[in-house]
Amino acid sequence: MPETRQRSRYCGLKDIYVAVVTENTATAYTTGTPFKLARAINAKITDKHTTEKLYSDDSVEDIAENYEGTDVELEVNALAPQDYADLFNNLYENGFLVKSDEDFSREVAIGYRTKKRNGKYEFVWLYCGRFERPERDFSTKADKMETKTASLKGSFYARNKADIVNGTEKHNYEISVDESNLIEADTDAKTAITEWFSKVQEYPTV
Repeated sequence: MPETRQRSRYCGLKDIYVAVVTENTATAYTTGTPFKLARAINAKITDKHTTEKLYSDDSVEDIAENYEGTDVELEVNALAPQDYADLFNNLYENGFLVKSDEDFSREVAIGYRTKKRNGKYEFVWLYCGRFERPERDFSTKADKMETKTASLKGSFYARNKADIVNGTEKHNYEISVDESNLIEADTDAKTAITEWFSKVQEYPTV
């Protein structure tokens, strides 16, 4: 039986989740419990690769390709003070949000899902990255009310821990499941999407 591939256009975005990375070493990768960041408006995810042609005998012998990272741009409805504490290690205590020179952008994983025209979803987790401090843009109230949203820019990358996938060592940076293309045998992926945001998902290597 020939392979059937389902292709459907994206038409929605929702459920942006964040999990703080608690360990990212050559031997272990762990995160805290994911939490919903905010209501999603837009997301732009850009994988960056460089390529270099290798020459010999007056022709191209091979092309070397290198993954440089993933740029993430998110637009959400608003950020709560607790989000600043989780993302940037700011102090949030007794109702006060306090920012200091010693604060740092925390390493996090982000997950989300995008809706397709056929009603199915694509589920995604990016394993490691850090967000820049967001700009804050305000304006006075006028005859026509203008609301402001929050934007986040982040740099994501492969995790340090290597997994053995089909006999090959891999440093993973993203995992996703396209619900449209699941078949009966894809039981692990079907289970994963039912609990996608309860934890950062892993590819079953055993």
